[in-house]
Amino acid sequence: MEVENFNEPEITEEVLNTQEIKGSPKKKKPKKEPETSIAREILSWVLSFAVALLATVILKDYVIINANVPTGSMENTIMPGDRLIGNRLAYLWSEPERGDIVIFHYPDNENELYVKRIIGLPGETVVIEDGKIYINGAEEPLEEPYLKETWTNRTGPYYFEVPEGSYLMLGDNRNDSLDARYWNNTYVKKEKILGKAVVVYWPIQNFGKLE
Repeated sequence: MEVENFNEPEITEEVLNTQEIKGSPKKKKPKKEPETSIAREILSWVLSFAVALLATVILKDYVIINANVPTGSMENTIMPGDRLIGNRLAYLWSEPERGDIVIFHYPDNENELYVKRIIGLPGETVVIEDGKIYINGAEEPLEEPYLKETWTNRTGPYYFEVPEGSYLMLGDNRNDSLDARYWNNTYVKKEKILGKAVVVYWPIQNFGKLE
């Protein structure tokens, strides 16, 4: 009986290396750690704060003005202690109008801000007699539904010639208002008007649009 010879394949170094590579476990790629850098968190907060601060400065200096009326000179439109917001851009493309309530530098002391109502416009003559206002010689007095009460104090006669580029200001509470009737520098120049008063925001019970 013939015995078949089974020749075993020659094991070479190349075969061993191949088997070793095939049988080796695959190495897992390391997972990326999430970016939680404290420095980045701090920078993010600083940038957010800077943007908010810049927006506040721009609003305060170029868009709105905050003011308050500590006296009763504008009752009952604005009550003592009311805080209000004015629009700095109101007169950028238009002129102030009669009846507007405005915030301006007090002409006798420009470090102080006043809030009054515009009565006389540039170039007008304004006459006050017996608590009535007459514009440019009109026979009928100016209608003033905003007055607190019957005007009995400093009722005239007064005669004003409003210069060009300036305005005549009076308070709504004529019996208790330090306004153009008392000032040494009677008129307010347009460039001294900081904004148009638009809304009372505090105290909350007095919240409302100004007219």
